[in-house]
Amino acid sequence: MAILLGLDLGEKRVGVARSDESGTIAEAQATLTYKTKEDLLKQLRRIWEELRPEKIVVGLPETLRGERGFAAKKVLGLVDWLKTGLPAEWVLWDERFTTAEAERVLLEADLSRRKRRGLRDQLAAQRILQNYLDSIRDATQDA
Repeated sequence: MAILLGLDLGEKRVGVARSDESGTIAEAQATLTYKTKEDLLKQLRRIWEELRPEKIVVGLPETLRGERGFAAKKVLGLVDWLKTGLPAEWVLWDERFTTAEAERVLLEADLSRRKRRGLRDQLAAQRILQNYLDSIRDATQDA
């Protein structure tokens, strides 16, 4: 299996995670900060050129009812725009609770608010990607 990239897209920051080459483990990579979507694309392109991921898994912030609200529509618009500059398969993945889960882990680690802010997005991206990888593994084991 090729490397996969996981993204937790925010309005100012993007958490980035990557899988190992076996597609088993996701690891947090970076938190990107950006002001324009062109700036974000430039940063993501650098990562894409280095890793050449087969898929980019993006967290989609659905509502608790599983519906696509305002936040999800913003993410979808940004993903549609980014797709034109990054030639990979894009996968939308339910990200409900991943940021809260990441925040809980960081609080348990007793990190300062400043350190948590820098790690929360990349840890959320790691959780999104790991959940996706686990679902693929579970689906192949059930088949």
